[in-house]
Amino acid sequence: MSEEAKTDIRAIPQHHAMNILTAIHRLAESQSGDVKTLKGKAGEKRLRVGDYRVRFTEEHPDPMPSATAKTLIDRLLPC
Repeated sequence: MSEEAKTDIRAIPQHHAMNILTAIHRLAESQSGDVKTLKGKAGEKRLRVGDYRVRFTEEHPDPMPSATAKTLIDRLLPC
């Protein structure tokens, strides 16, 4: 998680932060969530969690499709 994302998550109410962290965990574990690829942003995606958007990229450690992706959280953006 980037330093900006850490700052962002600390600045919002705790119950929203917990919902976001739960959604990030769910995404990392099962690749489930309201995710869309961002246009004009190479490899960037966003995860929608209520009124917030988590902007992230994925890095695949192995070229095999079954490999677990490492999710890098760039920013947390309120809508």
